[in-house]
This record gives sequence, structure tokens and C-alpha cells, in this order.
Amino acid sequence: MGSKNKLKRFSDNERFANVIQPDRDTLLAGDFNYRGKWSGFFGNTNPIVVELGCGKGEYTLELARRNPAVNYLGVDIKGARIWRGAKTALEEPVPNAAFLRTHIELIDRVFAPGEVSEIWITFPDPQIKFKRTKHRMTNPVFLRRYKAILAGGGVVHLKTDSEFMHGYTLGLLQGCGIPVRYANHDIYRNSGAPSAVTEIQTFYEKQYLEQGKAITYLAFCLDDL
Repeated sequence: MGSKNKLKRFSDNERFANVIQPDRDTLLAGDFNYRGKWSGFFGNTNPIVVELGCGKGEYTLELARRNPAVNYLGVDIKGARIWRGAKTALEEPVPNAAFLRTHIELIDRVFAPGEVSEIWITFPDPQIKFKRTKHRMTNPVFLRRYKAILAGGGVVHLKTDSEFMHGYTLGLLQGCGIPVRYANHDIYRNSGAPSAVTEIQTFYEKQYLEQGKAITYLAFCLDDL
């Protein structure tokens, strides 16, 4: 993507009503005005579901289309990516879908305790090298941050093409004594996965399937962490 196109997208994001871009200092200072008050942003008290690392927002959008009584918020640091999802949500429109540009490690500065009903993590970078462990989106530090914002019984969904990420997360959960609600190492060959897992496919997921990669899925609750 050319720099001019990126700049236009950044400019669009500034005026899109469904894109929120708090600066890091505001979050660290605890001055983010929507923390604990997301019902004011959405204009209702419906449950909030968050997709972390949402990319172009394909999953966020389709979940929102299917569940109009739930608010969906896609989170990513790449503004040029979330532009696509935000633009589509405005054009259709999909009023219960919005996008937040921020680093995921600040997620507990974005939401108050218990403010989020569910979390989706779709095709994250597995960060395979040992020195990248701290960046894995299901490492213990991140899991504690997710627990801090999830309501009781809130579910975390992990969908990935990485057998490593699937196995790492499964082993970590078992080692911490966290019950796994559902695990499937190949959702399209083994039946039983929820419809939202098998019926919604991102652009990259379709490419992975063409390459013959298995798509894995985990669902778990962090109440016991």
C-alpha cells in the first residue's frame, strides 16, 4: 500500500464515528473517557465482545451482523487495516461494530473490570521463538489482563492456523489448572465446533485452507486463573 493511500486511511479514521484512537499517555494515566462507560459510546447496555488483533475486521463485522443485540469492538494497532472494517460498518451499516486502535497490552486500561463478555483472538502471530514469548497473546501476562476485564464466566476464543500456538495455549491452561471448555485441532475435519467458528472465515484463513493447513480452536474461561 502506498504512503498516500495510508495517509488517506489515517485521515478517514480520524473522522469515522466508529473508530476510537486513544493515545498511550491517556490510557496510562487512567484518563480514557470510555473505560467503564462503553454503554455511552454504543448507546445501549448490550454485552460487549472484543476481537483482539482484528486486522481488517472481518470477524468483528460478521459476528456483529449475526448478533445485532451484542456490541462488537475490533482492536488492532494497525490503523490502515481497521480502516477497512470501519468503512464497511459505516456503509452497510453495521451499527453494533466499532474499532479501537491501540496496543493490546493496554487492554485493561481500555475496559473496566467485568466490562467485556467475551474475547476472540483470531490468527495471532504465534511468536514461536523463545525470546518472543512475552509477545504471545495467550501468555500468562496477557491472560491476567483478559481476566481483569472479563465478566464472570466470560469466554476466550482462540482460533489459529498455528499448531504451535494451539498446543502452547492448551498446555499453559492445563498447567494453570484452567478448564478448557472446548478444544479442536482441526475444525473442518472434526465436527462439533460452534457455527461462528466454522462459518466465518477471514481472507487469510481461506489462504491457509488452500495450503492444506488445519485450523484449530480453543474456548476457555479464566475465572480460575
